[in-house]
Amino acid sequence: MATHTGSNASPTGKKGKDAAPDLSDSFQEEQGQGGETHQTAQDGGAVLTTSQGVPVADDQNSLKQGARGPTLLEDFHFREKIFHFDHERIPERVVHARGYGAHGYFELTESLSDITRADIFQRVGEKTEAFVRFSTVAGSKGSPDVARDVRGFAVKLYTKEGNWDIVGNNIPVFFIQDAIKFPDLIHAAKPAPDRGFPQAQTAHDNFWDFISLSPESMHMVMWIMSDRTIPRSFRMMEGFGVHTFRLVDADGLSSYVKFHWKPKLGLQSVVWNEAVKLNGADPDFHRRDLWDAIDAGDFPEWELGVQIFDQEFADNFDFDVLDATKIIPEELVPVRIVGRLVLDRLVDNFFATTEQVAFCTQNIVPGIDFTNDPLLQGRNFSYLDTQLKRLGSPNFTHLPVNAPRCPFAHFQQDGHMAMHNPAGRANYEPNSWGPSLGGPREDPARGFTSVAATPDGDKLRIRPESFADHYSQARQFYVSQTPIEQKHIGDALVFELSKVERPDIRSRMLSHLMHIDDGLADTVANGLGLPLPEKAKAAVTPKADLPPSDALSIVKNGPDNFAGRKLGLLVSDGADAALVKALMDAVKAADALCEVIAPKIGGATLSDGTLLPAQQKIDGGPSVLYDAVAVIVSDEGAALLSKDAPSKDFVADAFAHCKFMGLSPEAKPLLVKAGIAEDLDDGCMGLQSADDAKAFVAALGPLRFWDRESKVDLDAMTD
Repeated sequence: MATHTGSNASPTGKKGKDAAPDLSDSFQEEQGQGGETHQTAQDGGAVLTTSQGVPVADDQNSLKQGARGPTLLEDFHFREKIFHFDHERIPERVVHARGYGAHGYFELTESLSDITRADIFQRVGEKTEAFVRFSTVAGSKGSPDVARDVRGFAVKLYTKEGNWDIVGNNIPVFFIQDAIKFPDLIHAAKPAPDRGFPQAQTAHDNFWDFISLSPESMHMVMWIMSDRTIPRSFRMMEGFGVHTFRLVDADGLSSYVKFHWKPKLGLQSVVWNEAVKLNGADPDFHRRDLWDAIDAGDFPEWELGVQIFDQEFADNFDFDVLDATKIIPEELVPVRIVGRLVLDRLVDNFFATTEQVAFCTQNIVPGIDFTNDPLLQGRNFSYLDTQLKRLGSPNFTHLPVNAPRCPFAHFQQDGHMAMHNPAGRANYEPNSWGPSLGGPREDPARGFTSVAATPDGDKLRIRPESFADHYSQARQFYVSQTPIEQKHIGDALVFELSKVERPDIRSRMLSHLMHIDDGLADTVANGLGLPLPEKAKAAVTPKADLPPSDALSIVKNGPDNFAGRKLGLLVSDGADAALVKALMDAVKAADALCEVIAPKIGGATLSDGTLLPAQQKIDGGPSVLYDAVAVIVSDEGAALLSKDAPSKDFVADAFAHCKFMGLSPEAKPLLVKAGIAEDLDDGCMGLQSADDAKAFVAALGPLRFWDRESKVDLDAMTD
């Protein structure tokens, strides 16, 4: 239940429950010592309670042992809130509902035996079975793949000492600092409860209302408004463990660690207009891409990197390593590559594996341990609780995809759908039935032990002051982007906030952006047609001198070749057969794919009389499906395609999306009709000979001709 203060007049002149408060009220929220927003009951408004009716004093912070200590099990408000949230969906996942998975393996390439006892990190060259699930966060199972959203990147490693889950995302930070706010975040992002939309998108009032009242989200805002949230492929995005964990050696000494997955193919995203059209052309774009790559033997691969640091670094770092809204720049702590993840096997049945796989942050092995990150602490409770409802019983580990591959033995028994129970007389311990009949026993030497830690202080609900800087790293992310990436962030913010109906919410977001970058704030304000408001209240003065980090840019971490990508080749009857062959051979030699599009799905008869089969009819093969395009047609074919709207869209969209284009001379009439003939640039290359074909494919490494954007985007023209 929400409580509004101020005027009942809405921006549209409406009165009632949806009326907006006065704009002035939006900048007067009480803050805690971590900069978190506290809204208290007043003027006869409803008091927030638990489901049992107990009034709640603090809904922003879980109960901890000290400001930076672990979350306490006795926090009944947090547990009830998360418990109910975990069970809100029947039967799909509350979040990460739309996912796709594959089998593979992890291979160790550098031993970490000096800093961890974890068996998986001991022997170079040893392979460990793995299952990986990629997903969107906000959308339902039926939502499109290329929604602007965070992508889940969850890896289950079936080690010799039990299952270890690295439950990460393609973004290294998160929206919130304390897990008690997770239900609020997701409620705000999901479809509004009264109308049930919008689906799989955050461009609406509820989301930005919550975000603009949560300064801790500002770093994440920069990431989600960047092209990181519209990846070209699962195969071309990074993965991050998000939290700071511990590595523990045989003597019980620990180091801090952050986990990174770096794609072999480099980073790549699509542009927004392209994403919108992709969701219409192929809502399963990411799923199909992963399936096709593995099916073709082009196995996706990532390197596992670790950032390892000690307590001295943690104590002296500008930010708190327990804060999930912060990164540790790779320039400060380089990423050490220690292994590789390869996906080489498709699932036999989607439901049995991808739908039933259960990941949990609490699934760690000896040699790995948690930190007191309050978001991680809450996830450890929530994920296990979620499996009970979603998979129907506490016996979800009996399902093959979730079962460990190493020997296991315990006294857990019965329950819904139990597939194995303790054998024999003893189902308890201690017992006196002896080693053979008495069942398993604990092992102090091999068993999991937690890192010893001294309690941080008093039992309290509080956000540590070390969590209070919400703008410095947001600014660092923004200044680390190339100009084109910065433009895309501005474009995304303008688009999202233009869909927000309440002007006060838009202004409140502008008040935060002013702390991040003046130019960005000006761009967004201009795009929205709003004046700049007063700056939001900052809990601490932001740092303006954090250096740029190249690792944060997609463009700076893209590939230098076309391997793993797809060229769309539009052909017609009578097209130059030798040129077509030369181009297809050049694409194959670059370890890329070429898909033929023609007026008819049966294909096109080339100049030498051979029939070239088509994979797509032009109506169903728009250029948004491809990383680059080529058009090789005859004079007659060009004349025919010039009358066809999908054909004109094919070249116009490719041009608008800054893709490289290979064009035979005969294609000019089509370009004229599409309205781009007079605007061709160095990214549009002529194709007349085999040498031209090779040169064209060799030039595709950058993937986009970004210099073109100033010609095709009004915002770029007026900047």
